[in-house]
Amino acid sequence: MVRAVNPWGLRRTAARVVLLNDLDEVFLIHARDPADGSKPTWWEIPGGGLETGEPSADCAARELYEEAGFEEVEIGPVVWVQHVEFDFGGYHFDQDEVIHVARTRQRAIGRPQGLELLESLAFLDAKWWSLSDVVAASGTSFLPPRLPELLPQLIDGPLPDPPIDISPPG
Repeated sequence: MVRAVNPWGLRRTAARVVLLNDLDEVFLIHARDPADGSKPTWWEIPGGGLETGEPSADCAARELYEEAGFEEVEIGPVVWVQHVEFDFGGYHFDQDEVIHVARTRQRAIGRPQGLELLESLAFLDAKWWSLSDVVAASGTSFLPPRLPELLPQLIDGPLPDPPIDISPPG
């Protein structure tokens, strides 16, 4: 099978963050692909591309502020890494990701403070999920897909060191 080459491809490094509150709930964003209404929606951990020279922890904190207004956050270590390729918003992404764990006492979800156009078109909702709700949510698409399997270890510890490679097979 020949795959059509998307001239709008982006090769980048990104930082994502598993944000936990003091109730051990995880913050997730409900999103869709604004360029492809046939794709089902999903729930994802926040994150985005690193700016030139930006440390991943700084990127994770910036993305939490931009995507949900979180300011009082303690960014922890990188716990997972992955290489992913996906199509979103008419672009093909070839992305290396580092995924931090972070903690906050802030339970109220703030207003996004700097969404890019594609993000503002993609984001549907955001909420705190309990571990039991994530694990029980069969049929729900999560990004990363292994979130229900891996989240208990982040909550119950110890944190993985070195980070776990959670790249999709293939």
